[in-house]
Amino acid sequence: MTDLSYPVAQRNALPRLTILLTGLSAALLALYLLLGAADPRLLDGVGVWVKPAKFAASFVLFFGTLAWLEPRLSPAWRDGRTLRLTLWVMAAAYLSEMAYMSAMAAQAQHSHFNLSTPFHAFMYTAVMAAGAVSLVAGAAVYGVVAARDRAASLSPGLRLGVVTGFVLTFALTMIVAGYMSNAGGHFVGTPTPGAPVLPLVGWSAQVGDLRPAHFLSIHAMQALPLIGLAADRLVPDAARRWVVISALGYSALTLGIFAQALAGQPLLAL
Repeated sequence: MTDLSYPVAQRNALPRLTILLTGLSAALLALYLLLGAADPRLLDGVGVWVKPAKFAASFVLFFGTLAWLEPRLSPAWRDGRTLRLTLWVMAAAYLSEMAYMSAMAAQAQHSHFNLSTPFHAFMYTAVMAAGAVSLVAGAAVYGVVAARDRAASLSPGLRLGVVTGFVLTFALTMIVAGYMSNAGGHFVGTPTPGAPVLPLVGWSAQVGDLRPAHFLSIHAMQALPLIGLAADRLVPDAARRWVVISALGYSALTLGIFAQALAGQPLLAL
């Protein structure tokens, strides 16, 4: 089985931009949690800093996953023009999104689905939309690189898990988030004031909510590599087959939950 790590000398070439962006996201998460504890203002019944905190946590996983993958790529691909350019585009998209989201939270205003002025409409429909597409497209680029880099230190199941997971993050997110953006909100139906929500995540337990499917689409890039890694350990001779089956099942689950929300049904009714 292929060794899953490069020599220490190569790993010590870090910190790379992915490491810095992961650290920045963690620092922002801590800042938003502190601001949320000190700032009692609410927006739609939720603390104004909750959404930026959720996004920061998601970006810790997003860039942390890329930072985990990079040392496993061969130096020619890892340091090549394709990934350098891709990552700088992703960094610009990330910084612009978090800056705007933070500014809007500070004003207790919506950053998403806010078309109240031409400026807000431009920021949401152009800047944030382009940023979101750039980020998930960048993940797909990393997936394609993992497929093409034959010298990468990736075992068969792990390689296929990275490829399918990263590409599915792009494809499924474009379906779910694309629909959600065009619909102008994440609810399918109108929840009554004080309607129950699922603990921690805040997803509606009364009407259809597109966020569970969006969550699954974004995190395919963590789920499938983990499945591939486990398959390499547990069923090495059939690892790739299990990754394919898992990718199909994950896609079906995501699209099924998406269809459930479109039908106006909550993930769990409380």
